[in-house]
Amino acid sequence: MQPITHTSQRNLSHLIIIDMQGKLASAMDADAMQSTSKNCGILLQAAQFLEVPALYTEQYPKGLGVTLAELATHLASAPKVEKTTFSCCDEPKFNRHLTSDRPQLVLAGMEAHICVLQTALSLAGTNHQVFVVEDAIISRNPANKTNAIQRMREAGCIITNTESVVFEWLKVAEGDAFKQISRLIR
Repeated sequence: MQPITHTSQRNLSHLIIIDMQGKLASAMDADAMQSTSKNCGILLQAAQFLEVPALYTEQYPKGLGVTLAELATHLASAPKVEKTTFSCCDEPKFNRHLTSDRPQLVLAGMEAHICVLQTALSLAGTNHQVFVVEDAIISRNPANKTNAIQRMREAGCIITNTESVVFEWLKVAEGDAFKQISRLIR
């Protein structure tokens, strides 16, 4: 295993977008959902620019729909894992995509207190370091999100935000990737 650090590093990171699906999104507060979706999009685009692999899941797509169109455009080359389990880790296909050379798992998606929480808690007990992007996760009830964040922090997950992750991945304020990512966060 790679040495543990408290900053996300692009050569060690794997971005995981959890269940950002249409029917589930419609149950969320519209403004909070718009912000969450925007931040997931920023993470996905930054991951593309910086060659950080991404993976996404869909919880029972027959019932909850497919991944939001605005995110799906950035996921064309990313593996998709369909699941009916709440923890992504309980779906064997998900675990096959996790590698020891990418020990930092950056989580975003919904719902914070169900699938994100259960996945984070499962991963916290493995040889992976879990980063949860607070402004890129959502729950129908904000109190449930707050509780989930507290539980994940207590389990050893690093709670972070979109801009911290992308600038930690960048490391320097120069080059094409910096220019492209700076445009995203304006």
